[in-house]
Amino acid sequence: MPSIASRLARALLLWALVWGAAVGGAVWLAAASEVDELLDEGLVSSASLLAVLVQANPTYVSGPEGFNSKFKDFAWQLVNVDGTLSLRSSLAPAEPWQRTPRAGFTQAGGWRLYGLAVPADDGTVRMLYAAQTRSERAEVRAEVGISAALSAFAVGLLGQIWLRGRVRAELLPLQALSLRLGQLDFDASQPGTSLGLPERRELAPVHAAVDGLMTRLAARIGNEQAFSAHAAHALRTPLAGIDAQLALALREAPPPLAARLQRVRDAAGRLQGVVAALLGLFRAGTGLERVAVDLHALLARLPTASLRVSVEDRPHGSQLQADADLLSAALMNLLDNSQRHGAQHVVVSLSAAQTLRVQDDGPGVTAGRRQQLQAALDGQSYEGQTGLGLMLADRVARAHGGGVRLLPPPEHSTGLTVELTL
Repeated sequence: MPSIASRLARALLLWALVWGAAVGGAVWLAAASEVDELLDEGLVSSASLLAVLVQANPTYVSGPEGFNSKFKDFAWQLVNVDGTLSLRSSLAPAEPWQRTPRAGFTQAGGWRLYGLAVPADDGTVRMLYAAQTRSERAEVRAEVGISAALSAFAVGLLGQIWLRGRVRAELLPLQALSLRLGQLDFDASQPGTSLGLPERRELAPVHAAVDGLMTRLAARIGNEQAFSAHAAHALRTPLAGIDAQLALALREAPPPLAARLQRVRDAAGRLQGVVAALLGLFRAGTGLERVAVDLHALLARLPTASLRVSVEDRPHGSQLQADADLLSAALMNLLDNSQRHGAQHVVVSLSAAQTLRVQDDGPGVTAGRRQQLQAALDGQSYEGQTGLGLMLADRVARAHGGGVRLLPPPEHSTGLTVELTL
């Protein structure tokens, strides 16, 4: 997935290259005419100087070769009125550049010429040509264009580096917003939670949308919590009454009827567990009411039907700080799981401070299945992976700031061991 910073960086680099090429081309076009003008002025000056030298001291040069020029790209010729060559520099061709005298600027082969009329002692007029190679002119124009392009590219790249740094700096508020969203702990019991003021004006709509979403979530969760509170009183009381009436009926019923009543009571107990689980799911993750909970007293209040449940006292004692209602719902459903999977005996203990261990003697699960269940609990991927009991236990543990671990059974034994860290 491409990032905004990388896309902007590539766009800025392309812009720098295009800008450098455009500026270099524009400078080259402007410099080409200026270079030609400067070099033409040089030819005019050279021709004027040579004319003075030839008129002042015609014997200064002798022979058709004349004096050697020290410049590889500059040459000159002195041509008589009849078109014959009088004098020339060493780089000038042996044939006249122009058979017919022409003053001013002309072209001849690979040379740029400037012709200047020079009077002779005999009253005739000779033509002095100062010339420069056209390749030299092209080389000068190329050097100017390359220098301009390199300078433009350098400026463009420096600008790209600077702009890239600025883009990264301007994207930092987005990273800060991501961190704030990741650290935001939504609590429906504390309405008005907000992201605060945005660091950039463009982020104001995002802040407003998130704050609006949190307000709507708080209202919805508040309604659900209010419903769960009313449902707790509306459901627990009749279910407790049903259990009490069934307990009395079991004492007075004859054996055939007592077996049926016991099955009804077991079903009512499981219904109590389901109700407690559903109510616990509504409350998990909200404000906790931590109190000192004694395992002996807690288990004595839970319907365990035919399951034998015992508390193993360990060095950490049998008390822990927890929300009694949530912990009751989690234990009730874990015990119901053990019973439904064939367990006869469940041992509840504190394996460490604030760590509740529930161990049954049922068939348990394979090591591979235990790893799958643990991965589902760690990733909170409950759907289709865990039952209601493990899901509720994990939600309750997370509401207490902890989690659930599935431990392998002790050596030479079976069963499932669940640890809730609160």
